[in-house]
Amino acid sequence: MQNLLEKPDIKEFLGNLETINEKLNAIIENSFDGIYITDGKANTILVNRNYEIITGLSRENMLGKNMADLVQDRVISVSGTLMVLDKRRPVTLEQEFETGKKALITSSPVFDKNGEITMVVTNVRDLTEIYQLQEEVERKNILSIKARAELDEFLKKINNYKDIVCIDKNSVAILQLIDLVAGTDATVMLMGETGVGKDVFAQYIYENSKRKDKPFVRVNCGALSSSLIESELFGYEKGSFTGANREGKIGLFEVADEGTIFLDEIGELPPEMQVKLLRVLQDQEVMRIGGRNAIKIDVRIIAATNRNLEELVKEKKFREDLYYRLTVFPVLIPPLRERIYDITPLAELFVRDLNEKYGFKKTLLPSTLKLLQSYNYPGNIRELKNIIERAFIISNETSISVKDIPISIAERYYESTGYLLRETREEEPGEEGGVGIDLKKKMAEIELDYINAAYKKYKNIRAAASSLGMDPSTFLRKRKKSSQTT
Repeated sequence: MQNLLEKPDIKEFLGNLETINEKLNAIIENSFDGIYITDGKANTILVNRNYEIITGLSRENMLGKNMADLVQDRVISVSGTLMVLDKRRPVTLEQEFETGKKALITSSPVFDKNGEITMVVTNVRDLTEIYQLQEEVERKNILSIKARAELDEFLKKINNYKDIVCIDKNSVAILQLIDLVAGTDATVMLMGETGVGKDVFAQYIYENSKRKDKPFVRVNCGALSSSLIESELFGYEKGSFTGANREGKIGLFEVADEGTIFLDEIGELPPEMQVKLLRVLQDQEVMRIGGRNAIKIDVRIIAATNRNLEELVKEKKFREDLYYRLTVFPVLIPPLRERIYDITPLAELFVRDLNEKYGFKKTLLPSTLKLLQSYNYPGNIRELKNIIERAFIISNETSISVKDIPISIAERYYESTGYLLRETREEEPGEEGGVGIDLKKKMAEIELDYINAAYKKYKNIRAAASSLGMDPSTFLRKRKKSSQTT
């Protein structure tokens, strides 16, 4: 301390001895850690405020007391100070107090010039938050491991479903949501763009329900004419109208009794049929055309639509009460462009199905899969399936290459990447391993493709060269050289 006081700035800050004492007390009192100081005989001479907060002990009950007495009276369970006086070296230990706080205790001896211990300074650091964070991390790790195990089991389960591809995290999340409701009798509304596979998800719900051994009836509400839809859904009694079957006809709701009915394109249902469907949902009964008595049924309903039912409700084209009855458990199925990791396995699934159907052994080249992944599929899975089937049919090789893919997709790939796809079949690393290819010439051709694509896009040499990280003079020279050789 004396050496420090010789420095003018510190001496000026501390001032006289009284001021020094006040400031040192303030520093100790405002320390983040708890501080406990005894003399060389373990008598308590100083306790700061944070020691009281951490331990729950009052300094009034500690000051002047000997640490040995405090341990004997069980005021504290263990004393680092006594250990220091015994071992004559710093001691660190962990301690938990009645406040519930856990702390790291470090007691250090202070020696005089004769080697005698004059003080023991104990620093008490509150580690409660650190321990809590550690416990939280461990808990989350356990939950993460459990969630991973549950996800693995779930993925194994869905792998048994031939028509379901679920690799992308977005589709996995949706299928997990559907899995929660599948085992109940809740009405499910599947929403999403045309071609996202709503019918496949409906089939999954049915096959994982308590009604899986009962009928599953599909109804396309958009395909039924308004004149026939009532008789198809609810049936009719014999002689109820001209041209009716003499024996009458059972409706699809009765066919689905004790099972599940899937009402696809529910947004196309005529207003008069919406009223009758509402009665089925409310009362679980149907009335045949020409009938006098209601027929009780027990049917689980799954509906699907690619239309915005909320907008239809606002436009008075869809009944609000029916909307709320149908959307007990709404599920929005994401479009294929938001499930890009499903594109490759879906494409490969479609190729496998076609191979089985036609007895071929065709495969998709890596470059073809890359091209397929670049497209946004406004027609979703249905469009991908059509693209694969067309490419499968027109391909002359055992491998389906980019030249077999519709030109509109190739153009879209060019727009998004700037890479010009060649009309000829690409050389793929395969059985030949690239043997016989003039690699230098091939690299020059690829470079030219990029140069031409960049120039076409930016319309000037400087911008085009910059987009490729090239000097404008180099860009111009390579472009001129290539045009002279072609």
